[in-house]
Amino acid sequence: MSSSVSPLAPKHVPDMPVIAGIRLATAEAGIRYKNRTDVLLAVMDKGTAVAGVFTKSKCPSAPVEWCRAKLKGGKARALVVNSGNANAFTGKTGRASTALTAKIAAKAVGCSEGEIFLASTGVIGEPLDATKFDGVLGRLAEAAAPGDYLAAAKAIMTTDTFPKVATATVKLGKAKVTINGMAKGAGMIAPDMATMLSFIFTDAPIAPAALQALLKSGVEDTFNAVTIDGDTSTSDTLLAFATGGAAQHGAPKISRASDPRLKAFVKAFNQVLANLAEQVARDGEGARKLVEITVEGAKTKASARKIAMSIANSPLVKTAIAGEDANWGRVVMAVGKAGEPADRDKLSISFNGIRVAKSGARDPSYDEAQVSEAMKAPEIAIKVSLGLGKGRDRVMTCDLTKEYVAINGDYRS
Repeated sequence: MSSSVSPLAPKHVPDMPVIAGIRLATAEAGIRYKNRTDVLLAVMDKGTAVAGVFTKSKCPSAPVEWCRAKLKGGKARALVVNSGNANAFTGKTGRASTALTAKIAAKAVGCSEGEIFLASTGVIGEPLDATKFDGVLGRLAEAAAPGDYLAAAKAIMTTDTFPKVATATVKLGKAKVTINGMAKGAGMIAPDMATMLSFIFTDAPIAPAALQALLKSGVEDTFNAVTIDGDTSTSDTLLAFATGGAAQHGAPKISRASDPRLKAFVKAFNQVLANLAEQVARDGEGARKLVEITVEGAKTKASARKIAMSIANSPLVKTAIAGEDANWGRVVMAVGKAGEPADRDKLSISFNGIRVAKSGARDPSYDEAQVSEAMKAPEIAIKVSLGLGKGRDRVMTCDLTKEYVAINGDYRS
């Protein structure tokens, strides 16, 4: 966790309202860090629905495997998250750690181990000593209160420079429902179904199958449209919990994701996901520029996504942006290597609204001084027009600076 906050951090942190049926507590368990919280316990009321999406990595962490197996039950009573150790690539020891953690948590909360969900983030390959949770989770269960989401978000940070939270309130039927979310992530970010760690809580009465469908759809243009460095984590976990507490105030019970009464809720739900995903991009390790890449005129949306990701993950593009150089040649390179339909002679490129290339060549009105000034902005928008069809997509990333190398060069130290 960095001592200096990213210059791209949001200027305003929202007040996070209480959600009926959710209680939170954090503690110092000494997993890896000293003098900071590193474990979060979220306790949910009985009957809370759960949904989740996880990394597609072929080397998933033990907690990811645990959650996948328990998700079939559709119900959750507690979430345990630790930072400092990913419990990934830890073999039988890792699986034993998840089982012991779940056992300790279940006893503390008073539920079955199948209702416990786990997530870990930090160093890969180091055994996680789950005995450190013994006693700690019991105290947390007693202290848990409907509370401090900012403190919860801080407890799950690793190289993050600021806690990431978002909230939305919307009507479901005639009742007001709340959606709160938190996320962590700054490096090893190229999500493939989720982000490194993110958790969404709502009091809406939504059945597990419907919540799962909403979550799976919602990540596609939010967390799956963000990249920091092109590396997909072994620990990517996004869990959503719906307590149903708003049913007491007249919110209708939802069993299908296609229920028309969900329209406003789905919009707000996706806005929370999008907000958190952008905060992850803003906190990219060593980042000084937030970068939005839009590709239009592609054959399909999927093609536009692949081209946009090719640009966003290019070290040459990202270092040029860090150097405030509108080097469209590097963008051309990234378009060309993406393996998607493209016509060099139809290609147009702009930086922050200034067109630098048109129809496969430098724009006739190109002004180096004007573009150089635009590249000094903290937020850079790159737009690529392919001129081949109606496919369009947008992804978020950040620049690549010397600090990224410094952070990752001694990450285990």
